[in-house]
Amino acid sequence: MSSSFPAFRNSNVNRANSTGDDSSKDLKSNIRESRWIQPEQWQLPEVEQKFKEGAISFSEVLGMLQNLGIKVQRFELDRILEKHDRNKDGQLSKEEFEDLYLKLRAEKDPGSTWNKSVKPMVRGVDRFVTKNNDASDDINSNSSTVEKDQEASGPYHSVLVEERVWTANWVNQLLADDAHLNLRTNPIDTQDPHGLYKRCQDGILLCKLINIAVPKTIDERAINLNFSKQDIFRQSENLELAINSARGIGCKVVNIHSENISKGVPHLVMGLLWQIIRMQLTSEINLKHVPGLVLLLRDGETAESLLKLSPEELLLRWVNYQLQRSQYKGKPVSNFSNDIKDSDAYTYLLNVIAPANTRPSLTHNPLNETDLRRRAELMLQESDKIKARAHITPEDVVKGNPKLNFAFVANLFNTYPALELAPEKAPEPGIIIEETREEKTYRNFINSLGIEPHVNYLYSDLCDGLIILQLYDIIRPKTVDWSKIYKTFNAIKERFQKLNNCNFAVNYAKDPLNFKVTGIGGADILEGNKTLTLGLVWQIMRAYTLSILQKLANSSKPIADKDIINWANEKLQSANKKTVLTSFQDQALSDSMLICDLIDAIKPGSVQYNLLKTSGTPEAKIDNALYAISMARKIGSRIYALPEDIVETKQKMLLTVFACLMATDMLVPKN
Repeated sequence: MSSSFPAFRNSNVNRANSTGDDSSKDLKSNIRESRWIQPEQWQLPEVEQKFKEGAISFSEVLGMLQNLGIKVQRFELDRILEKHDRNKDGQLSKEEFEDLYLKLRAEKDPGSTWNKSVKPMVRGVDRFVTKNNDASDDINSNSSTVEKDQEASGPYHSVLVEERVWTANWVNQLLADDAHLNLRTNPIDTQDPHGLYKRCQDGILLCKLINIAVPKTIDERAINLNFSKQDIFRQSENLELAINSARGIGCKVVNIHSENISKGVPHLVMGLLWQIIRMQLTSEINLKHVPGLVLLLRDGETAESLLKLSPEELLLRWVNYQLQRSQYKGKPVSNFSNDIKDSDAYTYLLNVIAPANTRPSLTHNPLNETDLRRRAELMLQESDKIKARAHITPEDVVKGNPKLNFAFVANLFNTYPALELAPEKAPEPGIIIEETREEKTYRNFINSLGIEPHVNYLYSDLCDGLIILQLYDIIRPKTVDWSKIYKTFNAIKERFQKLNNCNFAVNYAKDPLNFKVTGIGGADILEGNKTLTLGLVWQIMRAYTLSILQKLANSSKPIADKDIINWANEKLQSANKKTVLTSFQDQALSDSMLICDLIDAIKPGSVQYNLLKTSGTPEAKIDNALYAISMARKIGSRIYALPEDIVETKQKMLLTVFACLMATDMLVPKN
């Protein structure tokens, strides 16, 4: 990716785009993040006014970009400005600012992980322009339209046709047997450029896909299944449920709103679909499901070391491990683009992982073909013998499309991991082979905010302080003086530089954030002390949630736990509910009845009480909790808690549940 921040970490790790959360006059825009910026907005009168007297100084650029909805850290901007200041006079002309704006807009957009182009005619690309006659950032505006247009002016968002076609085919396959989607008899039309986006508009497909990727994320009882296409209200509810559920499992959904999906904005829909599909493809690439992954460990590594790797890194290790078992003589595969274009590695990989009883047996015949496209087709015919083609085409291989080749390899791993492990080499009981529930929740929370780089494992990815410091700036803008922070590290001074960052993380936690950090030092973060790191991340999550409430309430005072409890009881009483909240430790919360009452009080008639179970068994409580979380997300709440957190009355996570419901209530239009 072209964003500047990913350069601070290993380039092989998958990254999400960075985003800040600066103060906003419009509190609703602040809580919903900014709606995606329109191409004409850099030409607003206030921007034009700035250039009437000529160029603007570097010191003015950050404020102007923030006013235009571009979230960029000051330390990032300094380096970027130098590249755009063509005459090196410390100022930007109008043309230079335009170039800078368009570049950053493309990088910071959540759809930027999908290919973009501004060329008027690009073969194999669905090219779209978004237009708006009103440059307002009002989240209630309905003036955006989407169209395929080769002549309109402004920045274009484009989606590679092969990626759209592959995605449609993959979704058709994954959800073929779903009774409500009817994809087996009425599949998504891959020839229709808008076919995939149309099928996502009612939210049902997205909800179903999320449940395939992370089972039991959404209670299907909460999905509106039978309604007409004209019922925009029920459609919007499904999309809210899908987006907030995607956020809850760690998808980056900054700038993605229900209206974007209902209008079929291509790059936003594709960006969301790819994140969900990527999760589905990689959900079982771990030691819990494939203990044989320990065979990929290098000298000095432990089973826990695998948790630190991204799925891409794990798959590359797997490919090279299998190639070492074959007669492959080429260089190690280090990416899913250039290194696989000639199909050589794939041909050897398929032969080594294919079951011995495969008939007809696989061969190395593709290697005899000199034409790369023909060789790729022959290689894919070999993959057909083990039913592992996964909808990829010869062109996808020869062009080195990294997403589709990643998907191809992930599917190969899931189907034929070929990592047979002798019993004596299996991980011993007690060895860490997967994240705890708490760790996963915090990781999903961080990733959903668009923090970069993407967090794979809390303790290794937070140890240089950079992610923690970015989180501080989201909670309280301009907390961090980035001129004192190391963004890249010298091999010799790396430990000292990272410790410097971690010390600042602890200092800022004390002042101005007022966290309780007694006993926590910078070295604890650097060394990945689990207890202390989790304690700090919890306080970050709590502060983030309460900061949203404080902004919505337009209060100068921090929101306290008692304020949330008082609000909940007033809301319950006003709706004539009989339940009463005494504390976030109240064991009575375990059946989710009070939470459902509160949801129904916020949005009357939303809860179907006949679906709730009253037997009090653990299974009934889990079912109720899943329904409560799904309904909360459906009315707009950003819930990260899991059903088990409610059933076990985990005080910390229950606080976030009620705080998110309070924020939702503040956003509900009052008559």
